[in-house]
Amino acid sequence: MKNRFNYYLILILTLVLTGCYSVRKTVENSKPNSEKINWPEAYGPDKAQFFVHNEIDIKASPATVWDILIMAESWPDWYEGAKDVQITNSDAQALKDNSIFEWKTMGQDFTSYVTEFDEPYRLSWESKKSSIQGYHAWLIVPTKDGCKLITSEAQFGFLTLMQKAFVPNKLRKLHDLWLAEIKQKAEK
Repeated sequence: MKNRFNYYLILILTLVLTGCYSVRKTVENSKPNSEKINWPEAYGPDKAQFFVHNEIDIKASPATVWDILIMAESWPDWYEGAKDVQITNSDAQALKDNSIFEWKTMGQDFTSYVTEFDEPYRLSWESKKSSIQGYHAWLIVPTKDGCKLITSEAQFGFLTLMQKAFVPNKLRKLHDLWLAEIKQKAEK
């Protein structure tokens, strides 16, 4: 019994230390672009238990990318990471300033609150549950050939620790897919 306890204790410590290193490396590798995001004090990438940063170059205008991104209720039609998206405080299908939307992602139901809406460059939302809290930010940066679409997410909570330990790359891969789908739609 004591050996089994020691084994689990070592496993948990290894996962926590590995996760801390992983978050720090992700934050370091995402600079300077994640520094352009208006992070709330509580969600700074350097403080997060779990942090994911993804970006992609798109040969389309920021306005074109923005128009695709804010159409939240259509995400499930083309992005496998979103299910049952519904804006609950408006009849609109598109996100706007102060939108509240319910959705399912990574097997969990969330209610998300738009906290930043600066058309066509910045969109952010916060999601809170007792088991996980997250801040998801989008940044659209104009470039010579179109724009760079950046998405970063900082998380805290029990489910965050489980995610970090057991599926540490799942969210990064889903965000890569989300960006690739937006790119494909925008460049058509």
